[in-house]
Amino acid sequence: MGNIVKTSMLIGMFLLSSIIYHFSPVSVAEASSVASATYETTANLRLRAGASINNKVILTIPKGKTVIVIERKGDWYKVSYNRVIGWVSGSYVKQKVTNVKTTSAIVMSTAAKRKITYETTANVQLRTGAGINYKPLTTIPKGKIVISSESKGNWHKVSYEYVINGKKRAVTGWLHSAYVREFHKYVQTSGVYYLTKKITNVYSTPDVRKVGGQLPQNIVVYSKRTVINSIGQTLYEIQWKGKKGYVLSTDVVSVQPKKFVATKYVAGKNTFLYASFGSVYGTLGIIPQGEVVITDVSIGNWYKVVYKDKTGYIFINDFAPYVESTEQHTPPSQVSDEQQNRNEMDKQENEPNKQTENDATVPPTFIEKEITGRVFLIVRSSVIRKQPDASATAVGTMAQGTFIVPTHETSNKWYKVSSQGVAGYVQSEDITEVKTGVPLDGNRNSYQFIDLRTPSSVTAQQINSYIQNYVNATKKQSVLLGKGQVFIDAGNKYGVNPLFLAAHAIHESAFGTSKLALTKYNLFGFGAYDATPFVGAYRFASVDQCIYYIAQQLKATYLNPKDYRFQGAYLGFRTNALSGTRINASSEGMNFYYASDPYWGVKIAKHMANMLAYNSNDYRSAKVNASVPSLPAIPALSDVFPNHIVAVANADLDLYINRGDREKTLTLPKGDTFLLLEKTNDFWVRIAYNEQEYWTNSIKFYEYSKYISVKNLASVTAYSLNVRSTPSTEHSPIATLSLGEYIELALDDKGELQVQNNWYKVILTDGTEGWVSGLYITRELK
Repeated sequence: MGNIVKTSMLIGMFLLSSIIYHFSPVSVAEASSVASATYETTANLRLRAGASINNKVILTIPKGKTVIVIERKGDWYKVSYNRVIGWVSGSYVKQKVTNVKTTSAIVMSTAAKRKITYETTANVQLRTGAGINYKPLTTIPKGKIVISSESKGNWHKVSYEYVINGKKRAVTGWLHSAYVREFHKYVQTSGVYYLTKKITNVYSTPDVRKVGGQLPQNIVVYSKRTVINSIGQTLYEIQWKGKKGYVLSTDVVSVQPKKFVATKYVAGKNTFLYASFGSVYGTLGIIPQGEVVITDVSIGNWYKVVYKDKTGYIFINDFAPYVESTEQHTPPSQVSDEQQNRNEMDKQENEPNKQTENDATVPPTFIEKEITGRVFLIVRSSVIRKQPDASATAVGTMAQGTFIVPTHETSNKWYKVSSQGVAGYVQSEDITEVKTGVPLDGNRNSYQFIDLRTPSSVTAQQINSYIQNYVNATKKQSVLLGKGQVFIDAGNKYGVNPLFLAAHAIHESAFGTSKLALTKYNLFGFGAYDATPFVGAYRFASVDQCIYYIAQQLKATYLNPKDYRFQGAYLGFRTNALSGTRINASSEGMNFYYASDPYWGVKIAKHMANMLAYNSNDYRSAKVNASVPSLPAIPALSDVFPNHIVAVANADLDLYINRGDREKTLTLPKGDTFLLLEKTNDFWVRIAYNEQEYWTNSIKFYEYSKYISVKNLASVTAYSLNVRSTPSTEHSPIATLSLGEYIELALDDKGELQVQNNWYKVILTDGTEGWVSGLYITRELK
């Protein structure tokens, strides 16, 4: 099946798409009620900036698309479509029929939440209830701050304070989420140093949703700006790896630079001169044990020194105050425990041989560098030695296949480890660094190791709530809303744990919000190789079809003991060398073959636990469904490409008159050019060669570049993309493309793409030529 596409990379795509269209907010007018908030377009329909045909066209909504009605003004509706808000004529929309059998309005669940601060992005009406049918209380101007502690669907209950006639007033009501964004308050400061109290997360944004990295304990950072985020947390903005980062105020403590009388310190062990006040900032050189430095400034535990004409910082815990002495030796209090142990070992080894002091062998001195978070695999039985030297005393052994997490690395490439109460060093020749999802604490009592052929007590509501909460938090579209029962039914039908099935889809499709999910209903990345994440992926007719197909497919293959892909009927883990190559002897379960990500099993198990807390009693005596269904029929769907997609053969290709033929008609030689027309789910490709159509199955999509190179195929990565008459935003759009839509990029007379300032010239299906921004497309099979 190949490597599975990692859908997390698509998150950035959706964020970008939300900024394609910008228009001035329309002033809010009294809106009349409508029967339902969900409508469907009955024709290709222009979305405008205002409630009349005189207003600017924002984009064209295709026929049959769903829009959310926010307001109504006469015959015009204010709607939200793919997170773009504007006005459409009521003549071209109709109320969408639902399966809810009730004569009353649809009831939305209310979710309490901690207080969140929002800023209004346009003039917005505050209403008495969560819907446009409710009476307006007031209009809140653009740029005002409101506080929310409750939500209901796409509506927030907020409190808004304002001043009228010199008196402070407060009003509480409901407003639509389309008109607010989370508000973070920034405060400029004069500059403060902070010391990390523990291993500290560095967040990419103040909303603390994404961790960009971590700082070790006792690292000093510098901040000139404080942020109070939308949920009231205080963070400090810092520079981190050349970018802005944010640390929580609770993780650090302020420190002030101290000036004192110049003082001498002696290195108690081999250590480093650091470029700044922290080990994460890199080193300028080595300071050997016994070397004396002078300092008169400190920040926390970091002291500024000049050593060998280089100005840097030392970690004071590696040093001791220097005591003047007439004898030239290192005071015992300044010798590290490691050095004392080494001296004692030498003394014991030299005494039996009765060597003189001049004959004694002095052990070499090595630099030790602290390391964290790196995992190694013992590739051959290894001896643990007391010192980082092959001649040092053996204190233990480690078996082949053991995982270790060393604490230090020496300059001669030995690694300090601790095993079963024994501390020592192993040589680099016996180990290799890996990425692995194995539980390093040895605990296998978790969802990661349950038999996936057992049932689950999870309910449809638990699955639905988990997905709904994500959608509410991110404001993204999802095709998985309300599909909890489908996972349960499909799992029960084929004997696959429904909780796993749902978690699997949630992980692979980013809760149903990925490009594959939204455009191909492909929730599991099935058929999507790392080389061809979009073109290679299967296309399904519906979400339900995809879920049932994968349940049957997994039970017939990865969970079938007679199939070569069966490596255990559990999620398991994978162990990769740093090159990405799988280490077979240290990989288990579905993760062995299904995904190249070594933590795939860990991630899915986490989603399972988020929906239903793990209880070992549920699986201790659970009955295993050992039935093996037949392989499901591949959905008879395909990807059809634009009319003139030019490709070059990088290898000889076998051509057939009909798809599925066994006897080839001719060979398309390497280097020849042809047109790419269609790719089916079973990886047959229809082409045009010498003005004749053929089929080929010679192209292996997991390494397509060995077989073909395509010059001018792209797909849309934004929810909606404007096509313009010139390579700029100066003129109004002439057409609109949808997420996942294939595009023909225009070629010049030399067969080269026509690109200006990252704008690509395109040819639409009706022959119209235009330009699209390269920010919102990706080239396919290039």
